[in-house]
Amino acid sequence: MLKSFLYHNLIEAGCDEAGRGCLAGPVVAAAVILPKNYRHPVLNDSKKLTPRQRDELKEEIIERAIAWKVAFVDNCEIDDMNILRATIKAMHTAIGGLSKEPQFILVDGNRFFPYKDIRHQTIIKGDGLFFPIAAASVLAKTFRDEYMKKIHPEYPEYGWDKNKGYGTLFHREAILRNGITPYHRRSFTLFNTQLEFRF
Repeated sequence: MLKSFLYHNLIEAGCDEAGRGCLAGPVVAAAVILPKNYRHPVLNDSKKLTPRQRDELKEEIIERAIAWKVAFVDNCEIDDMNILRATIKAMHTAIGGLSKEPQFILVDGNRFFPYKDIRHQTIIKGDGLFFPIAAASVLAKTFRDEYMKKIHPEYPEYGWDKNKGYGTLFHREAILRNGITPYHRRSFTLFNTQLEFRF
């Protein structure tokens, strides 16, 4: 089972993102403060959960969290500032939107820019080690998936209801056939030269 906290005596927020590697759509970050005694037998890295488990856990987290916030940075901003800075901007916005200010931030991954004067710790694969980060992982993933499903009808040929904007073979082939949309990240490598030879 995951750990509930790193420091028992500090108000800790877990922070994680979803959509960093996508070709289209926003990067989404979430910050979550859970009760120190919070436990859940299923909560884990969102990538290890089924869509149904994620949806159920989303409601559980929202209900049980002391504070939570989700923040979006769209594809245009990603192109303007690069994906790392856009990801950390989303994280900072989520943390800043919490109804209770944390005293320590647990961040999934290995890159983060300090937020105010709040101490932080980056933890590689932290979403599989700490409940607060796992909770943030679930919220970021579910909110982003819902957004990609919402915009899917505008450009159904790209299959965002299924691939959520990731660079699947179907998605890349659709880009080659139809070009790019206003939701695509122009600073990313959208075209696969190996696929181009097939068309």
